Amino acid sequence: MRREASILHLDLDAFFAAVEQRDKPSLRGRPVVVGGVGGRGVVATASYEARAYGARSAMSTAEARRRCPSGTAFLGGRFAAYRRTSDVVMELLRELSPLVEPVSIDEAYVDLAAGPGHDLSVSGVTELGRRLKERIAAATGGVTGSVGIGSSKLMAKIASDLDKPDGLVVVPPGGELEVLHPLPVTRLGGVGPATAERLRQVGVSTVADLAAKSLPDLVALAGRAHGAGLYALARAEDDRAVVPDREVKSVSHEETFERDLTDLAVLGREIDSMATRVGNRLRSSAYSGRTVTVKLRRYDFTTITRSQTLPQPTDDPRLIAATARRLLTEAGTSGGLRLLGVGVSGLSLYAQGDLFADDEEPAEDAGAAPDAAEPAAGQPELPVEKRWWPGQDVRHQELGSGWVWGRGLGRVTVRFEGPTTPPGPVRTLAADDPLLEPADPPSWTPG
Repeated sequence: MRREASILHLDLDAFFAAVEQRDKPSLRGRPVVVGGVGGRGVVATASYEARAYGARSAMSTAEARRRCPSGTAFLGGRFAAYRRTSDVVMELLRELSPLVEPVSIDEAYVDLAAGPGHDLSVSGVTELGRRLKERIAAATGGVTGSVGIGSSKLMAKIASDLDKPDGLVVVPPGGELEVLHPLPVTRLGGVGPATAERLRQVGVSTVADLAAKSLPDLVALAGRAHGAGLYALARAEDDRAVVPDREVKSVSHEETFERDLTDLAVLGREIDSMATRVGNRLRSSAYSGRTVTVKLRRYDFTTITRSQTLPQPTDDPRLIAATARRLLTEAGTSGGLRLLGVGVSGLSLYAQGDLFADDEEPAEDAGAAPDAAEPAAGQPELPVEKRWWPGQDVRHQELGSGWVWGRGLGRVTVRFEGPTTPPGPVRTLAADDPLLEPADPPSWTPG
């Protein structure tokens, strides 16, 4: 922990949805859900308007549809647009310091102490954060970010989450515990559902409760390394450095159990929870992976791993969990397991198709368009020569640029608008219209 609040954490607000609302003026101020649009799709990001109805990341798209009102836009993702916007933001951060650590496509740490002559007083870094937020909004066409600044990575990340969206919180040196202790213990990194439940059983619900526990108590509860880590974090002790441009080789999560487990049903639920966390981290980092690995530590402390390489990269928690369950069954639980972990490696940049897991529905619409393509009763779906998906950028040689609102029955419905235009008209065209083609993401700057 430093003497000055010199570590900055930036978290772009509902990033994927914010980029969609920027590029699609008819969606501004409306609920927007980005993710898998098929029958088994999963939400990647929900706009704050959609979150008001209970939609959230990692929820099934079907559940989000049940919760959100008519007119909510359900869109497949456009990774090229997100990456381009992220690159602009990361370049602004590198102007502040050579030490920038991207955590994901929409999140990064910055070591301000390594920057050129910054005023590291509380008022100085507050003004720096304010100017940074203004520059990000101007450079990205209105995408906002929440900034936290503190004496450690722990406090900077906690601070960025305290006043979302579009927040700015500086934790002054010496004020860490005042901010940290009232928070739920789940706000600490490394406290997943299984650890949170074990802590709840011993009366720990806030960070202050955790700080009241002795180191031997926490080691007995969570194991030597994890227990010692929780003991330090509860006291705001964090000396991790900002590591620039680190290469991510794998994403994993593991849990050490209070007692050895042999029940496959119980272990299967643990796998599901860990696979969800791994999948969420893959998506937030814009990565997919081909190799799923389970790590097992048996009752006698022997440790083994089992892996399977998939035909295609994935970030789908359900596929990760199903693969890990098979690997666990093959490895067996004889004698009991002290530790179980799930990981994904063989990473590559997020593949567009990953957002469309098991797209089983014959027709999809982003929302209630005035003349969106709808299946007629009893009418079979016609073959579609091209694959269109809600949210996709397109260009028509006569009608101009726009995005796919809906598809089905051999037709595609397009709203013709862009980030620098007013909300545009909707037209329904033949899906094989030779004048309609996929397009690159639009520019959000005039001219």
